[in-house]
Amino acid sequence: MLNTSMSRRALLGAGLAGASLLAMPTVLRAQDKSLKVGVYGGYFKNSFDKNIFGDFTKATGIAVESVAEPTGEAWLVQLEQAAKAGQAPADVSMMSQVAMLKGQATELWTPLDTAKIKNSSGVIDRFINKYPDGRVAGIGAVAWYITLVTNTDVYKDAPTSWAAFWDPANADKLGLLALVSNSFLLEVTAKTFFGGTNALDTEDGILKAFEKLAEVKPNVRLWYRDEAQFEQALKSGEIPMGQYYHDVTGLAAADGFHVRSTFPKEGGIQDSGCWALSRASKKAEEAHIFIDYMCQPAIQATLSRKVGTAPTVMRDLLDLNEKEFAAVSSDIEPITPRYDLYQSKSDWLNQKWTELIAG
Repeated sequence: MLNTSMSRRALLGAGLAGASLLAMPTVLRAQDKSLKVGVYGGYFKNSFDKNIFGDFTKATGIAVESVAEPTGEAWLVQLEQAAKAGQAPADVSMMSQVAMLKGQATELWTPLDTAKIKNSSGVIDRFINKYPDGRVAGIGAVAWYITLVTNTDVYKDAPTSWAAFWDPANADKLGLLALVSNSFLLEVTAKTFFGGTNALDTEDGILKAFEKLAEVKPNVRLWYRDEAQFEQALKSGEIPMGQYYHDVTGLAAADGFHVRSTFPKEGGIQDSGCWALSRASKKAEEAHIFIDYMCQPAIQATLSRKVGTAPTVMRDLLDLNEKEFAAVSSDIEPITPRYDLYQSKSDWLNQKWTELIAG
């Protein structure tokens, strides 16, 4: 599934692009129109290769060479270094929101012309990443949710609020993500107890959220980095409550495991990735055609069905039925991570997290 693979993706090596190109049929190598697209490796890349890229080439005549990109900051660093040399390891890449902000600082992203991306009009506003001056740096590719998950043998009734994490009845029963920057528990705390994530606008507000979050520590059995470790413990009931990926939990339930994913009344945590164009790319025309294609409601629906991602376009444009939509998303307003803080206050947040929460 998308999310279990996200922490396990590895760079396939600098020789990948060259090897892939040599392996392509002569007809494609000779073709004028081609595009290198960076997507997360493993399951995710395989799904795009199988379900998306071939149809895109048939529809547009543009050949796609998919490039497996590593997660985290590694790909951003590679794109930055390559751009300085006038090279683009990929023309278009799927980038995390924090990486989008860091790339903005060096003008790594070629601004996108939404007049050439007609389907961007259906993309939900929060998935349009903009430079401070309003230029469009990236457009939402896919989204996914982290929700409140429980073992149904231990919890007969689904919890309704993230506040369940703080309930003394749940002592030593929780599995939570181990990092301030991937758990988004500060945002959960702010939305649940302080009226919303704007409570994190000041350092004083952030410290209050840290103090409240620290109250959850007696209930935590595991601060996990290895998703598979928590998933197994959730399935067995050893750690019967926690935060995990909605789509992966749904797949486990469909496979017969006694687990459920719940969107609390405060909303699930919605994370996402953007399509962004490297300033070193010479394929701006093809890139705009590609991003426009990926913004089509029909393609977003295909991604939901085949890859398990949440759509980045407005729901009323989609042909997903209730069950299909619920498998990947929710109509409850989501908790959107404060990506700006992870860029501007990264060291301080990590220090406080270690001191007050997971240290």
